[in-house]
Amino acid sequence: MKITLKDGSVKEYSEAKSVYEIAADISEGLARMATAGEVDGEVIDLRTKIDQDCELTIHTFQSPEGAHAFRHTTSHILAQAVKRLFPDTKLAIGPAIDDGFYYDFDREVPFTTEDLETIEKEMKKIVKEDLKIEQFTLPREEAIALMKEKEEPYKVELIEDLPEDAVISFYKQGEFTDLCAGPHLLGTKSVKAFKLTSLAGAYWRGSEKNKMLTRIYGTSFTKKADLDEYLAKIEEAKKRDHRKLGKELGLFTILEEGPGFPIFLPKGMILKNTLIDYWREVHTRAGYVEISTPIMLNRQLWETSGHWAHYKENMYTTVIDEEDFAIKPMNCPGGILVYKTEPHSYRDLPLRMGELGTVHRHEKSGALHGLMRVRSFTQDDAHIFMTREQIKDEIKGVARLIDEVYSLFGFKYHVELSTKPEDSMGSQEDWDIATDALRSALDELQLPYVINEGDGAFYGPKIDFHLEDTLGRTWQCGTIQLDFQLPLRFEMEYIAADGEKHRPIMVHRVVFGSIERFIGILIEHFAGAFPTWLAPEQVKVLPISEKYHEYANEVAAKLKEAKIRCSVDERSEKIGYKIRDARLNKIPYMLVVGAKEQEEGVVSVRSRFLGDEGQRSLDTFIAEITEEIKNRTIRKVELEEGK
Repeated sequence: MKITLKDGSVKEYSEAKSVYEIAADISEGLARMATAGEVDGEVIDLRTKIDQDCELTIHTFQSPEGAHAFRHTTSHILAQAVKRLFPDTKLAIGPAIDDGFYYDFDREVPFTTEDLETIEKEMKKIVKEDLKIEQFTLPREEAIALMKEKEEPYKVELIEDLPEDAVISFYKQGEFTDLCAGPHLLGTKSVKAFKLTSLAGAYWRGSEKNKMLTRIYGTSFTKKADLDEYLAKIEEAKKRDHRKLGKELGLFTILEEGPGFPIFLPKGMILKNTLIDYWREVHTRAGYVEISTPIMLNRQLWETSGHWAHYKENMYTTVIDEEDFAIKPMNCPGGILVYKTEPHSYRDLPLRMGELGTVHRHEKSGALHGLMRVRSFTQDDAHIFMTREQIKDEIKGVARLIDEVYSLFGFKYHVELSTKPEDSMGSQEDWDIATDALRSALDELQLPYVINEGDGAFYGPKIDFHLEDTLGRTWQCGTIQLDFQLPLRFEMEYIAADGEKHRPIMVHRVVFGSIERFIGILIEHFAGAFPTWLAPEQVKVLPISEKYHEYANEVAAKLKEAKIRCSVDERSEKIGYKIRDARLNKIPYMLVVGAKEQEEGVVSVRSRFLGDEGQRSLDTFIAEITEEIKNRTIRKVELEEGK
């Protein structure tokens, strides 16, 4: 048999070989680092025997698939430790996830954070025991009997949901056996760097109707240095948590009277409106017109759009004059109504319509998270109506606009092309045309992308932009969705050059995504220390004592006249305290004024970036900061925290 490796080289064998044996044949080092295999696109276990020609990739921890197998093994070590320490605990599920793993447990007395240290110690013992991990399979009925014997009701339920002819996979290490499809490492010895990070409640199978279990989260790495680096990032992320900083900086709040419905405070509204002003500027330049559509529309509209059939469980509905209405979860049907208010010809197209529309979606209470996952938010939507010939150029135009915006904030990003999902509308031919158009636009822009199979919207394929923040975390924000279906369902038309009626093509796109979520990302990206142009307060004037309040207010008046956001700190506090307080509030500039400054008509400038920047005339400072704001410059912070 011929085994074609990732680099194109070919290995030939006369008998079946396991993935691990092939790795060892290539090199001892690769075998030592191998965590999983992939045959013809399917991720498999290192133990799996290969007996026919195929393409083989051998994964290490450096690949997502390899890290997944490594961390999945760690979750089993966690479960084994829990069963040793707390034998009456029932096992639910324990998958690997991005950056780590978790395991759900049912225990009469829920775990506490104090238990985690004890469990970790037991996990280290299991690693030192270097237990061999073995896979075996059983027919369904025997598998059920085994899990009943071990008194694992959740495992029994999972098996009972499988087909009667299913062959059930298990993994065994020492005295511990778990229902699992794998893949896993060959033994426990390799998992030396791990940490249990947190506890959470989790409903069995994600349903609020089921029992609440305790979820233990953790992470693992092949080297302690990598684990330490990751944990340091987690601590930094806690400091940057937008919920914490949002409260400290007076930006927003979410009250128990409205879970998932954020309230923006005065400083937060300055931040939000500044972002919206920027959005309007770039969209006006790109040829968009702005519209506003109703927050509530009748059932017939949502039936026509397909949302009533495909999205109703996420919609808030009511009855008005004995007719069903829904609060809009999306802006697109309203944009279509605007398009249909007047006839159009090919000369009107492309027609780019932007809308900063507030939408509402019902999210489960357990999924709510600050500004990142809410029930009410503003989408910076735009809908582009075009001819088929214009698709590629319009997609490229949107991609360039998104690149301009993300680059301004210093974000890196990667792109995913999502294809037809199982629950979808329209013919395969339309889907193929739409998907090919998106792919072609990305190719011509030379934008690298990955295919995300089956994750498109129900009405068309999409391009998603995942931006990366300063901590290396990724967030899905921008999206471009090509739609052949809604123009058909709403019978949209335009008069083409041949004088006949044709159907326009529609693009749905956002740049920020949800403005609320984008603000949450910005808070964490900048740790609340926004660039001067975005900062709710750009300058704090600090009089050394009450004698200089009048001069301080004269300085503030000139700043405000130049449209610079500022205030005067007139508190009876020492100047050092005022400076520290301004820094804690992440204010970019502090102007200290006392006898010398008043006498010479100057200001002493301190910044969040360099500390003491010396004295200069107020006019000079105003000219400099005005230029910084105009250019939306991001000054690098060179001053150590607390200086």
